[in-house]
Amino acid sequence: MKEKNWCTISANVHNAGFKMIVTRYIEIRTKGNTDVIDLTGKCRDMLSESRLRDGIMTVFCPGSTGGVTALEYEPNLVRDLKSAMEIFAPSDKRYEHFKTWNDDNGSAHIRSALMGPSMSVPFVKGEMTLGTWQQIVFCDFDTRPRDRKLTVQIMGE
Repeated sequence: MKEKNWCTISANVHNAGFKMIVTRYIEIRTKGNTDVIDLTGKCRDMLSESRLRDGIMTVFCPGSTGGVTALEYEPNLVRDLKSAMEIFAPSDKRYEHFKTWNDDNGSAHIRSALMGPSMSVPFVKGEMTLGTWQQIVFCDFDTRPRDRKLTVQIMGE
């Protein structure tokens, strides 16, 4: 363990040496306005096609108005998520962002920043280690429909 300024750094290094990195894309058309789309099946198919057994999969949204997270994908919880986002970053609020670009999607940028643009899921023996009620979802927070191209990177052996 060594000290570096304000944090303590420790490491347990396992030199696995990834055998392969596979990069794929998910192209989707969204409705915007906190459209929530289940990606789990597509991610599962991509993992199967990669033929990798153990490693990590990352799903990433290039862009600042979308987010990726894990959620129980069922209609009432999706509605609850949309309601929560309205509380945290109301769509009817006038954001300072409007002054920069003269657009109406300040809430979309805030929501994206809160959720984050990516998530990683370990996989073991060719199966993602998601919980029973856990799905990978993409949330499009922009104020209009969008064509999105998400990056899925699978690293493992």
